[in-house]
Order: sequence, then structure tokens, then C-alpha cells
Amino acid sequence: MGSDRQYGQRGAGTQDTDTAENRKPQSDEAHSAFTPPQGVPRPPSPDGEHPTSEFAIPQGLATEPTAPETEGSAFVAPAGVITTANQTTGGFPAFTPPNGIPMIRLTKDSPWQDRMRTMLRMPISERPTPAERTDAQDDTGPAVPRVLDLTLRIAELLLAGGEGAEDVEAAMLGVAHAYGLDRCEPTVTFTLLSVSYQPSLVDDPVTASRTVRRRGTDYNRLAAVFRLVDDITSQDDFTLEEAYRRLAEIRRNRHPYPGWALTVAAGGLAGAASMLVGGAWPVFFAAAIGAMLGDRLAWLASGRGLPEFYQFVVAAMPPAAMGIALSLMGAGLQSSAVITGGLFALIPGRALVASVQDGLTGYYITAAARLLEVGYLIVGIVCGVLTVLYGGLQLNAKLNPEATLGHGDVQPVVQIVAAMLLALTFCILLQQERHTVLFATLNGGVAWVVYGALADTAGVPPVAATTVAAGLVGLFGQLLSRYRYASALPYVTAAIGPLLPGSATYFGLLALAQGNLDRGIPHLTQAAALALAIAIGVNLGGEAARLFLKIPGSGDDPSGRRAAKRTRGF
Repeated sequence: MGSDRQYGQRGAGTQDTDTAENRKPQSDEAHSAFTPPQGVPRPPSPDGEHPTSEFAIPQGLATEPTAPETEGSAFVAPAGVITTANQTTGGFPAFTPPNGIPMIRLTKDSPWQDRMRTMLRMPISERPTPAERTDAQDDTGPAVPRVLDLTLRIAELLLAGGEGAEDVEAAMLGVAHAYGLDRCEPTVTFTLLSVSYQPSLVDDPVTASRTVRRRGTDYNRLAAVFRLVDDITSQDDFTLEEAYRRLAEIRRNRHPYPGWALTVAAGGLAGAASMLVGGAWPVFFAAAIGAMLGDRLAWLASGRGLPEFYQFVVAAMPPAAMGIALSLMGAGLQSSAVITGGLFALIPGRALVASVQDGLTGYYITAAARLLEVGYLIVGIVCGVLTVLYGGLQLNAKLNPEATLGHGDVQPVVQIVAAMLLALTFCILLQQERHTVLFATLNGGVAWVVYGALADTAGVPPVAATTVAAGLVGLFGQLLSRYRYASALPYVTAAIGPLLPGSATYFGLLALAQGNLDRGIPHLTQAAALALAIAIGVNLGGEAARLFLKIPGSGDDPSGRRAAKRTRGF
């Protein structure tokens, strides 16, 4: 009886003691994600039944304004309920107000990458509602399957062109969201693309997938796809028919540079790299000839249908053979610079940067697959170079693994010009648009100036100097891409060419060919550290640009904080 009296005192004025004793606590199922409006009690639910959602106002759905609360109104807050802004969860009121929760709006003044990346990192229940389009709401045709098909085709071109997994998912979400598919979840796993759309909480989801079987390096096509996504996400009257027509034109576009120009660019890249590490003009031409022969052999292997691994094996042999021939001839030229220049043209820096970027942004499956791809390509280079070096050692070629590449014998101005020439030829190999070549070339020159100032003048360790230089490349590339509303890859990938660890890779392979593991493993470890420093620096520069540049129209809404929390692992 004592407990009854105490319970009755707590419930005095509202209900009697028997009613309070017989009242059962609500089950866990009653705590649904939908909160009733302020002052409306939650409807009672029988045992084992989930409460319905007719009494909940979804977040972002505005209602008609109500009249001021009166004493006898049904919307008056119960006694003891605090409705101030202090009780908030994630920036929203703990109780949904009668007029609904303000909708989060991201203006179209910012690049679509920023807007879609912000939405991608938000829970699906809190994403802004897309604008309605006439073609997406037409009931006479299969609008949803067509939108999903268009989304997957655009994502296929982006992923095949080397774009990061997060940017591919952002593009998929942007296209689907622009055509009215708000409950849409894209997924990217290296070769498999899938997107799922759920019309409502009670309807079955619609899922479509597509496999990326062929990859190619064509930044001209990549830039065209970025412009298409920007038009879809920024123009309200951009129809599906117009999007399909533009996509067909992008697929039909030819490469901006012919095959012979790519071969000459490969030779120019190797020659510039040989001068970058201390070679003279004869070394430049020797390295260029070796790289062009390797490029032609790779094209021949590709035409025969050989996998990319064997293409790298045959492409690595001619530059190494050219270095061995110069050593056997006793011409007095630096054979190490010739071989190093050939390696610069083969190291897969683009795939390495993309793999590390995917890992840093949380796409570990795609990052692991891309790292495995990079590993196989590097093994192919190792097999080709080691085969030729071993044959040269059998012919008593004078190859000294302790030979230093003469940075001091070359003037800094010559090195800067060589670095810019390397970036320029790299742009041609990547099939970039002509108006991006100048910016990427200047970005490569800046990268080498920063690296030389830190490593040669200030005495900073090479790994740290490489990280800083690559960070500036990523920062400038991100700023240029935001200025032009385009991808950052054309401004970044070619600019990191002068920083690639060609000399460390050569000395490591030469030591392994001579059976000296104690000298070979440290060189290869240094090459791996430099490669990771390049990738991390580029990603860090891009994240710095996103961190300090404010998204117009976002204000202080909590979507940005959720994006930051996701990257921290919370």
C-alpha cells in the first residue's frame, strides 16, 4: 500500500492509482524513427504490432501554418514537456514542431561534387527532397529504369576513366537526385556499379547494376562527362532524352591526339625524365628512342589481345636494353639515366593516387583492388627490367648500383624546364583537353620547384619534400577544377609526373639483379614510400581545398558536420 500511495502522489491530478498501475510500458518497437507533432500523443499500439506512420511528419515536409495555440487547443504541449531549442538531436528539435522541420537546401552556386558529396555522407532520411521534373513523374513510361540506366552509364565512364569511388558515387547520386529519385543509394566496388531506388517505405526497391570491363585513359571524355553531370544537376529542364543524346556524343568522340603523337609523347616523357635526373642531350635522345620502341611494342601486344601485365613487361624492356647497349659501347653516357627515364613513363602513378584516395575516403574494397592492380603492373615492369639487366650483367655490362645521378651537374633552370616538359608530354598521354595542358604543365613545374627547394636547398628528407610538393599539386588542382566545375584529375595526374620515384626503382631493381638484397630492398622501400607520399599529398591538398572553401548556400546546417564526422569514422 505504501508503494501505491507514492505512485498515486506522482500521478495526482492526471489519473488515478489503478490506472497508473495497470499502464504497460511501451515496447521498443514503439520508438520509431517518426516523431509525432508537438502536442499530439503517440497512438497506442497493440502487442506485437508496429505503430503506423500516419501521425508522423517526415523531416523536411512543410505543413500549413497553424493558428496560435490556445488554452483549449489539442496542440498544446503537455505539462512538464520542455519545447525549447535546448533539447536537440543532431541540430534538429527533439519534438517535431507543428509546421514541420526546415528543409536543408544546397544551392546550385557550388560545384555539384561538393553538393553531392555532402548529401552522400548524410543519412538517407535526412537528405533534401529533390525538385520534381515532368519526365521523372510521367506515369506513361518507365522513368525510373531509364534514370537508373543513365546513372549507371555515366558512372561507368567515370570509373573507367580513373575517377575516385567517392566522386563516382557523388555523380550517381547527383543524376538520380536531379530526376526526382530521392531514396537512392549508389554503390561502387572497382568493377561493379549498382544503384538501388526505393519509391517508399512499403514499395519494393528497384535495383540495377553494371560491370566495368574495360578501362582507358581519356581525360577528354572524362571532362565531357563532368560537364554533362553539371548540366543535369544544375538545369531543371534538362530531359532524359537530351542526357542520352549527350552521352551518345561523348561515346562517339575520338581521342584528341593521334597514335603517333602518343608515341612521340612517350619518348619526350622518358627523355625529360632522364634530364631531370642528370642526363645530357645524348641521354635525352637515347631514352626517348627506348621509350618509343617500348610504346610500339605495348601497342602491338595490346592489338594481339594480351593482358595489360604483359604489355608492361614488353614496354619496360627497350629502355633497359638501350641503357645496357650504351654501357657495352663505352660511350661515356649515363646508362642509369636512360633506364630511369624509361621507368618514369611506365610507373602507374594515376592508379596509385586513385587507390590511396579511395582508401583515405573509406572505400577500402575498391582501394585494395586498385592497389592490387598497381602491384601487378609494377611486377610486370620489374620482370621486364630485371630480364634485360640480368642479360646485360652476363655480358659484363658496367652497371654500378652506387652510381649517383648527377643533380649537381644540371642547372636548376634546366631541371625546371625538364619537369614542365615531362608534365606536358604526360598530358598528351592522358588525352587531356588542350585548354588544361597549360595549367597542368605549370602545376608540374611548381611541384618540382617546391621539391627542389626543400630537398636540395633546405635538406628536407625526400619523402617529406615529396609530400609537401604533392600536397600543393592537389591543392592547386582542386582550386582549378572548382573554378572550371570540372574534374581535378587533368590538373593533378600529369603534374605529379616529375615526383615519381624512377631512380629509386631503378637502383632497387639493379641491386636485385646483382643478387644484393641488402641494397635492393632499401631502394625499393624508398620508392614505395615516395609513391605513397605522392598519393597522400595529393589527397591531402584536395581535402584542404574542400575544408577551407565554403559551400555557398549551406550556411550552418548540420549536413557539413555529418560529412566531417563520417570521414573521422564516427
